[in-house]
Amino acid sequence: MRQALRLGPDRVRPASALPRHGRARRRRFRAIGVLAGLGLAAFTPAGRWQESPSLVLEPGLSSSVHYPADGSNPDPLQFSASELQELQRRFGVHGPQPQLAQLFTEGIDQFEPLRNHTLARLEDLRPVILSASAQHRINPMLVTAVLFDEMRHAKPGEDLPIAAHSGLFSTHGPAQLGLGEMVHQGLLRPDATAEEVMEARRQLLDPQQNVVLLVGKFARLSDALGFPRGRVLQASADPREAKALATLAYLHNGKLDYPRRILRSMQDPALHALLYGTRRPALSPLI
Repeated sequence: MRQALRLGPDRVRPASALPRHGRARRRRFRAIGVLAGLGLAAFTPAGRWQESPSLVLEPGLSSSVHYPADGSNPDPLQFSASELQELQRRFGVHGPQPQLAQLFTEGIDQFEPLRNHTLARLEDLRPVILSASAQHRINPMLVTAVLFDEMRHAKPGEDLPIAAHSGLFSTHGPAQLGLGEMVHQGLLRPDATAEEVMEARRQLLDPQQNVVLLVGKFARLSDALGFPRGRVLQASADPREAKALATLAYLHNGKLDYPRRILRSMQDPALHALLYGTRRPALSPLI
């Protein structure tokens, strides 16, 4: 039976009735589709992840990365069902962001003026990022990538003191941290008075103090999960270290699509230049 090209709910034209150039175009689209399918298959793991009998969280999630049966490299951004359940039990993370919200986030990421404005704001935080990260042996690119993402997607007006102290927003500052993190770090009593809560919010609104708290959060989570603390974790060094960095990003935001955005930003040349580059003053053309 000849193939038919459907034109509408009740109109069908046989494929033989198409003009010659139309049939050639259809064959070309079919070839492109086959090539695209091959390209996707090249990035899809050939084997299924091996599930261990129980999730090993001691000495940490970094020791429980599941490797495919065929020996190929694992995807450090893929969490097993048992890992997600354990992270949910221990830290209360939420799973994937709604698809509509993901599309909205991707749209904001493409807004170049906002990107340039965020890079300029990060330039002022560069010294505290480097110093606090070195003190706690946290990868400064992880800190910078999280700040870069959170600052771009901050809600309008949430950094205003009057809005923060009104209780309208639960997170504050460049890293979007809440009072609960200050409690975790021992900087605020669980039964704090109204004056203590107000002072804590003031500290969260201070950009430099907010960055120090973010680094402290990553150090706290690294200790809780048993990640190596004697050196800085590098995503390019080993899949286990990439998995550890992805886990820290996941626990910061609580959304399953967040680690992929953060590890992608950690490779952003503009962020590398901002953090590690040196600026030379422009020479006058008269010299």
